[in-house]
Amino acid sequence: MQKEVKARLADRMEKTVEALKKDLGGIRTGRASLSIFEGLHVDYFGTPTPINHIATLSVPESRLITIQPWDPKQISDIERAIQKSDLGLNPSNDGKIIRLAIPPLTEERRKEIVKHVHKRGEEAKVAVRNIRRDSNEEMKKLEKDKHVSEDDTKRAIEEIQKITDSYIKKIDEIVSHKEKEVMEV
Repeated sequence: MQKEVKARLADRMEKTVEALKKDLGGIRTGRASLSIFEGLHVDYFGTPTPINHIATLSVPESRLITIQPWDPKQISDIERAIQKSDLGLNPSNDGKIIRLAIPPLTEERRKEIVKHVHKRGEEAKVAVRNIRRDSNEEMKKLEKDKHVSEDDTKRAIEEIQKITDSYIKKIDEIVSHKEKEVMEV
């Protein structure tokens, strides 16, 4: 039973870390990255469709993203979706390809983004701590129901804390890496 509790704990914490990575991937840095389009949907014949399902996205230069729709008639729909999003990018097209120039971020904007990154990291840490609390309560309930001994519960809670510490460290590393990426000029 203890192994099941620890396995669920690790699985839930891993999902939290993966969600943080995906979340931070969508935050714009000064460099061109296709991950900023992860949540962007285009109205494709009345159906909200992810942009990468209707076009080829590429990064030919460090500050340029090109989007080539498979159906050239979709250019205006894609441009509209980009303009409505909170990406702050102005698309330009030549009838076949949409080009998005990624402007360099100001120092002030970089600091705002770093604060946002730290906030997301702290939210992930809180989620990990909540998972720890749930697992600890589950172990205490098993002890109360006489499924495990008091010593086993104490050992399991110590192991749960070690697992939690390792995931908190992972989150700190991810946030630190993203901060360096954002502050890089």
